[in-house]
Amino acid sequence: MFAILLIAALAYVAIAYISGRQSEMLGAFDILSRLQAIEMADEFDFDIGRSRVFANIDKSIAAVGTLGIQVLRADGTELLRDSCRMTNPSICAQNGRAVAYDIGGTAIRIFSEKEIIASIEANGSINSVTINRNGWISVCTQDSQSYKGVATVYDKQGIPVYKVNMASGYILTAALSPDNSSLAVLGLAGEGSKVTVYSLDSEDVDRIFALPGELLLDIRYLSGGEVLAISTESLFLINKRNEMDTLFEFDQGRLGGFILNPDITILHIYDQNAGYRGRVLSIDKTGRIYGEAAIDREIVSMSMESGYLSIMLTDSALFFNSLMEQVPLAQELFLAAGATKILSLRKGTALLAGDHFAYSIKTA
Repeated sequence: MFAILLIAALAYVAIAYISGRQSEMLGAFDILSRLQAIEMADEFDFDIGRSRVFANIDKSIAAVGTLGIQVLRADGTELLRDSCRMTNPSICAQNGRAVAYDIGGTAIRIFSEKEIIASIEANGSINSVTINRNGWISVCTQDSQSYKGVATVYDKQGIPVYKVNMASGYILTAALSPDNSSLAVLGLAGEGSKVTVYSLDSEDVDRIFALPGELLLDIRYLSGGEVLAISTESLFLINKRNEMDTLFEFDQGRLGGFILNPDITILHIYDQNAGYRGRVLSIDKTGRIYGEAAIDREIVSMSMESGYLSIMLTDSALFFNSLMEQVPLAQELFLAAGATKILSLRKGTALLAGDHFAYSIKTA
């Protein structure tokens, strides 16, 4: 069982890192967005330690590192700074709220552009944190002393309002419904995965969806009560009748990375027998494919915002619109040595960053 948990955890972290998991909760892929000019700083002075991760928060850029939190406006002006030690920092953000947290640790900070809203110490080692559109968060932790997993819901002020103790299984992540009424918890069970749905006004389980022999990687709660899910084998919906509606199967390749969103999901599928040759697709929640682009090099990081997908390769960066049509850069790009992350910003710009630098690029 330990081997299964280890493999699952490593797979989750590896694919999530490539996909920019820490900045996926940024809202829908705005298909109607158009290019507009934006005043951007050429370089950004983020000095909050190493292992920095980034997210959009309103019109600013939030960063979390081993030494704390920093928020900069697009022109580089600092709006917020907070000291907080984190060994493995991560971040999620939506609708002007962000959450910084320490994977494997206990520190959590809820903040906006200009203020720290709440500081929380989790009762256990943090696996993941998610935030919904109303600013409520779910925190998944492991506590080996009394039970294997705990999912705790906090309101927008950081006050705990609901807790689930899992007597068995390993919790990977959880998703709150957009109306704050339900919680879907993704965990490992035996030789497979399961999604357990709870109503926040009851301690009883609403429904359980089991997927024997397959690893579920992530979930999103949709406004209609369905749960969007991705496994190592397919993208699918768990409908309100607890049935699986398959949207896309990875039978022609292997999943290299993903960005899971309620309206548009980005998938990187590659042929493991042909190096890095593969394709990136945009798919809606009905299974409709909006577009796809061929990629023949290694993808290091992906991010999307305001209708634009940014992809960082080992030696360059690419922009695409919602139809997966490539958008040219404003100038020739020389990727700095040590670049590890890309963050799509608004209106056709992006942030490229490593441990010691962060600079902007923009489309033509």
